[in-house]
Amino acid sequence: MIRVLLAEDMHMIRAALTALLRLEPDIEVVAEVTRGDEIVPEALRVRPDVAVVDIDLPVMDGITAAATLRERLPSCRILVLTAMGQPGQVRRALAAGIEAFLVKDAPGDRLADAIRRTAAGLRVLDAELVSSAMEYGESPLTPRESTVLKEAARGSSAEEIAARLHLSPGTVRNYLTGAITKTGARNKIDAIRIAEDAGWL
Repeated sequence: MIRVLLAEDMHMIRAALTALLRLEPDIEVVAEVTRGDEIVPEALRVRPDVAVVDIDLPVMDGITAAATLRERLPSCRILVLTAMGQPGQVRRALAAGIEAFLVKDAPGDRLADAIRRTAAGLRVLDAELVSSAMEYGESPLTPRESTVLKEAARGSSAEEIAARLHLSPGTVRNYLTGAITKTGARNKIDAIRIAEDAGWL
C-alpha cells in the first residue's frame, strides 16, 4: 500500500483528488493539508511514502515546503502538481531536486500512475513542461533586487521596505528600477509578474 499525503488548498480539487485516489486498491491517502507550512509536521507525523504537493499553497509555497520535506524526511518521495503556465516554478523545483511533476490538467488516471512511479523512485517529467521551464535562464536580479521586489510584491511601499531592510527609500527605488530594467518590464507590477512567472522570486 502506497501512503500518500495530499497538499492542496482548493477544497473541491482536494476532495476530487482524494476521491479519485480512494478508487485505487494500492493507494491510501493518509493525510490532507491546505497550507505549505503544514506539510513537514504532518509528514513527520504520518510518514507517507509520497507527498503530492501543489505549488501554489498559502503561508509557504509548495516548492519551499517540498525542499524542506526532502531534508527532514528523505524516505518520502515528492510529486509536484503544477499548471502548464508556470515554467519558472518548475525550474525552481528542478533546482531544489524535485524529480516528479504532474500537470494539473492531466487526465485523472495519470495521477495514480504518477504516484506509483514516484513511489518506485522513478522520474515523472512532462517533456513539454520541462522544455518550457528550461527556456528561462538564471535570474538576472541581484539578491538585494530580488528581496526588494519580493517586498514590493507583498504590497509594501518604498518607505516600508526601506525601514524593514535598513535602507534609504532612494536606495530601495534604485533597486526597484534595476529590477524593472533587468526584467524588461514596463513598471514595478510588470517586473513582479515577470519575475514570479520565471521563478526568480
